[in-house]
Amino acid sequence: MNEIEKKKISKFLSLILRHQPESIGLILDENGWADVEELRTKSAKKRVHFSLEELDEVVETNNKKRFAFNDDKTKIRASQGHSIEIDLALVAQQPPDFLYHGTAESNISSILDKGIEKRTRQHVHLSADKETATKVGMRHGKPVILTIRTGKMHNDGLSFYLSANGVWLTDFVDAQYISK
Repeated sequence: MNEIEKKKISKFLSLILRHQPESIGLILDENGWADVEELRTKSAKKRVHFSLEELDEVVETNNKKRFAFNDDKTKIRASQGHSIEIDLALVAQQPPDFLYHGTAESNISSILDKGIEKRTRQHVHLSADKETATKVGMRHGKPVILTIRTGKMHNDGLSFYLSANGVWLTDFVDAQYISK
């Protein structure tokens, strides 16, 4: 499978597994899992065809590890980034002292005033390294990397979760914990 086909399938899976499963008549369970065969069948009805081997290749080679299979590869889900209500069954964990948030320069004044909100997503996404945060910020414009004092947030009683693909998640980052 070439890179263009992989990207097309990956974008389609992101849409379906994170935001609009109903657009193909797919129902996710409470933890966001979809039956692989049902996903394949309902995707094909929307003219998006992929074999089990191709789906496996998309999951295994996605550089952001956006998707995960269950142990026997009969179910698949998005690792994080949902705008629909699901329970990823994540366990609260102690974060490193500092994490990073990449955003566009145009968002800085609002963030420094109001903090970082999850908006339509289930969580605020934070990166363990500046390189990843820069890539995230570049998707939205000229990137600015914010340093988040997550150790202090955790000590103040706020919860953090680590997704299957290494993205740190929390509900809100108050401006007092943010520095440029």
